[in-house]
Order: sequence, then C-alpha cells, then structure tokens
Amino acid sequence: MPFVDEILKYKSVSIVGMEKNTGKTECLNYVLKRLENSSHKLAITSIGLDGEGMDQVSLTHKPEIHLKEGDVFVTSEAYYRTKKLDAKILNLSKQRTSMGRLVTARVTAAGKVLIAGPSDTFWLKKLLESLSQFGVQTTLVDGALSRQSLGSPAITESMVLATGAALSANMQTLISKTAFLHELINLPLWDSEKSDELLQITSGLWAIDKQGEVHDLGIESAFLLEDNKDKLFEFGTTFYVSGAVTAGLLNFLRMQADIENTVIIARDFSHIFADSDSYHAFTKRGGQIKVLLQTKLISVCVNPVSPQGYVLDSKVLREKLMERIGIPVYDLFKL
Repeated sequence: MPFVDEILKYKSVSIVGMEKNTGKTECLNYVLKRLENSSHKLAITSIGLDGEGMDQVSLTHKPEIHLKEGDVFVTSEAYYRTKKLDAKILNLSKQRTSMGRLVTARVTAAGKVLIAGPSDTFWLKKLLESLSQFGVQTTLVDGALSRQSLGSPAITESMVLATGAALSANMQTLISKTAFLHELINLPLWDSEKSDELLQITSGLWAIDKQGEVHDLGIESAFLLEDNKDKLFEFGTTFYVSGAVTAGLLNFLRMQADIENTVIIARDFSHIFADSDSYHAFTKRGGQIKVLLQTKLISVCVNPVSPQGYVLDSKVLREKLMERIGIPVYDLFKL
C-alpha cells in the first residue's frame, strides 16, 4: 500500500480510530508487517492506556501488537511485565501513569506486547523528541479520539485514520461523519509567537486582544458560558478555548453582531466536540476556528464490518469516501 511508504517520510505518525472496532490496531499491525524487512528504524507507543487484550465495552478481542527484533517500544511497567518478547530496557521515565512508569525498550527477540504511553500531550511531545537518541527514524503512535484522553494525535506530524461500520452501519452517515472529521483535521493553524504560551494553559476560556496579549476571562469551561456572557467580549473577539469547543459556544457566538471578526482557537481538532450542523452554521456566518496543533492526514483505512455483523459494500464505501475527502482510502481486510 502506498501509504506505508508515505509513513516513512515522517518522524511521527499516529494511527487513530474514529470508534472502537474500526480497525485501528489491525492498521497498525499491517504497517508493522509491511515494514518487517525494512531497515527503517521504528518505535511504537500509544496515547494513554491502550493495547488491552479485550475491549471492555463490546467484549471483542483486540489484536496484540507484534514487534520485530530492533523495534523500540514504550509501554507501562505493568504491561512490560506481561510482554511475550525479549527486550533490552533503554530508559525508565520519572513520571508515572496509573500503571506505573513508562519503559522504553528495544526488542531483542520478536514477539507481542501490550502498549501504553504518555497520558498527556506535553509528555508525548517530549517522548517523541527523545526517541531519536536511540536511532529511531519514525515513531508510530496508537492514537485516541476521546473526551477522557489528555493526549492528542495532533502532536504527531502525520496521521492515518481508521473508520468503518462500527461508527455507523448507514453508509451515508459513516461517510458524512468521516468527512466532517477530515474537515476538522484540516483546520488552519493559528501561527503566533503566543502559541507555546497558550499550549501551557490547561483550563478555561481566554481572550487575545489586538496587541496579542492573552487574558484570562475567568470562565472555567465553555459549558459555563451561560452564566458568564458579560465577561466574554471584554478584550475583543479572539478566544482561546483550552478544553472542549462545544456546540453551545458556537451557537452563542454566531448570534453576535461581530461574528465576522470572531476567531476561536482550539488546541487541535480533537478538542472540537460541536456537531457538524453547529460548526457549519458558525462558519457560514463568518466565524473562524483555528488550531495550535496541526497534523497531516495521509490516508483513511475502512473496516466495512461492524461488531454486530453489519457488512457494508467495501468497494462502494471506498469510492464514495475517496470522492468526498480527496485522499486515498483503503480496506486492509480486502488485501
């Protein structure tokens, strides 16, 4: 598959599922299998805790990650002790996850392992930067799209998206939801010397005035906007939302007189929880949304089979989705 060759052009690539059982882990294992005979130096980690043997929601089996000799991986101490391969430890983190510290190790004899990684974006960023000291050329990140995750796949240079019938058994709904996420992934970057300052902020709504100064609005969340409307426009119409960009926030702002000059800055696409209708109603009136972190979507992989047994026509799904989003779409289960 051409997208595997594309992956090797980047230092970091996240593989992200839109829903459980859309084929994310199969996609990751496919990439690893295709690169078994490659001299390209790989590392593998995850955003937060992943790689469990059983999906606790649907009770379906989650494929383990198979690594070859020479691969570097990062996982928790708890998962490291259950590994089914031989490895040499390269580093042990000072920070801890709920399953212990993170172990960085190199595979000395091929086998399988459960993967866990940094629990937040800053830690993941530092980890990705540190892996080059071990000769790593590309790091594959088992990604997540979750309200519960403090880590973001947008921290990686590029991304492969897994979607499928587990997201929706209705093909048109599936295509529309995937196309909307593709639109969010391609939101423009807010390029400013204040970007790093904003990334350090982990809560609340903030305003950026015309001089570029950042102001705390004293609003802890977009969910609390109703009781704090009088504070919102004190410093202008450019806002940084450190948490979730909600439909309520967009619907409120699009009704304001100065909507054409309103800019919302989100951490990245995964922090936008507004539905498609609210998002497009906001942008059609002139509102803008930009992001601090941006990744490039390389390709989409589809799984036309849902855990409940619904099966979509793979060929039609791929053709219609590719026509809609304009990037390569593959069915790894058809190879």
